[in-house]
Amino acid sequence: QLLGLEQDGTDSSTSHPVTAKFERVDDEHQGQIETIKARYVVGCDGARSMVRKSIGRRLQGDSANKAWGVMDVLAVTDFPDIRMKSIIQSNEGSILIIPREGGYLVRLYVEMEKLKSDERVSSRNITAEKLIESAKRIFHPYKFDVKEVAWWSVYEIGQRLCDKFDDVPEEEVGQRLPQIFIAGDACHTHSPKAGQGMNVSMRDSFNLGWKLAAVLNGQSKPELLHTYTEERQKVAQTLIDFDKEWSSIMASRAQASVDGKEAISAEKFQEYFVKSGRYTAGTAIQYQPSMISGALTHQHLATGFEIGTRFHSAPVVRLADAKPVHLGHTVKADGRWHIFAFSSHQSTITSSAEIRGLCVYLTDSPNSPVVKFTPKDADIDSVFDVRAIFQEGFRELDLEKMPSFLQPKKGRYGLIDYEKIFCADLKSGEDIFSMRGINRKQGCIVVVRPDQHVALVLPLHAYDELAEFFDGFMVPVK
Repeated sequence: QLLGLEQDGTDSSTSHPVTAKFERVDDEHQGQIETIKARYVVGCDGARSMVRKSIGRRLQGDSANKAWGVMDVLAVTDFPDIRMKSIIQSNEGSILIIPREGGYLVRLYVEMEKLKSDERVSSRNITAEKLIESAKRIFHPYKFDVKEVAWWSVYEIGQRLCDKFDDVPEEEVGQRLPQIFIAGDACHTHSPKAGQGMNVSMRDSFNLGWKLAAVLNGQSKPELLHTYTEERQKVAQTLIDFDKEWSSIMASRAQASVDGKEAISAEKFQEYFVKSGRYTAGTAIQYQPSMISGALTHQHLATGFEIGTRFHSAPVVRLADAKPVHLGHTVKADGRWHIFAFSSHQSTITSSAEIRGLCVYLTDSPNSPVVKFTPKDADIDSVFDVRAIFQEGFRELDLEKMPSFLQPKKGRYGLIDYEKIFCADLKSGEDIFSMRGINRKQGCIVVVRPDQHVALVLPLHAYDELAEFFDGFMVPVK
């Protein structure tokens, strides 16, 4: 069990400045103290986080004094929408239904009684049987016969948030680099109804994870780590604001029937239900401009790839084997940056010339990010994964005439990677250039971060802007 953290004020790039003290709790070593020295510490230790306390942060916000139960059950019911994501609201309370995988299991979020201002849910001694009885009352007149409870828990609703997700005070951001971070419930809590506890926490961890990896590998400057709290704290604040309104809407109809007030309209209820699905899917997040999220100067070149949002995939055809694929599925979230080059207007000579010019720059120019930041003994796409998408159909393009940069020889055998070149899927009618608002006359470059968020949109010839962007946070190879 963690007892506390101490920092000695030295640089994480050259030493291990954080000391973590732990007390052993296993029977054989009960009470023994162990010390671990670390370059960085990440606290994913829940709403009562010791890591958070050690850096002087605290959760601030409100409690709704409301308990909700959640359970995964196997049940027999005559309720017709049991396999639909849906909400039941009645005078007995509310239930959110989320069908689980496999065709039989279903998750229920069940509204329980209101807590007193100083009361904790643990004092109510709520059991699985009580959850089932509450669910039955809300389902009435439909029958709901629970055969087995696979898992259950009880939550207190509270929307609380830390002002920062690292150890650097706001006024010292320009003088200090972060060394201790918090993620998940350690820095934000909210109601379970939007299904965001796990989802947002995993996105916190991945956002921080790829950045820590880049810094620890010497690929990026440690200043990159400031962007973790910049990005994720705003996401958590937005979610909590949404959650407060969503919680209010969830209770509105039942409350209206009690106090005689007009209930919220079905249309607004449905609108928020759809919006909650976007939060659950992670598509509602849009990071603001920073060192790794560029300005909107050239956004008009690709209106469907909004800077700061998740890269929105679309169908394409791979040139080497004429196979229809989804462009977003061809790349992995493996720590690499992805550069998609979309050709200009439909003229093979012109578009090939512009794509070829970009490839020559990336291969030969001393200012090229590929040249500056790719280790000499590594594959050419080990840091930057560059792919080209042409407007022409499959039969109009010749693989042999494509730049060698887009057909890199990799690995110890020098095998050719044939999966870097694509063309529009004209046969299906799902043309990526039309679907994602790509300027057909000019084409563009779309830079995608390791976490699959769009970082930058540029003209095909904007070599200096491309170089300047990566120079801002990456470390040249020696």
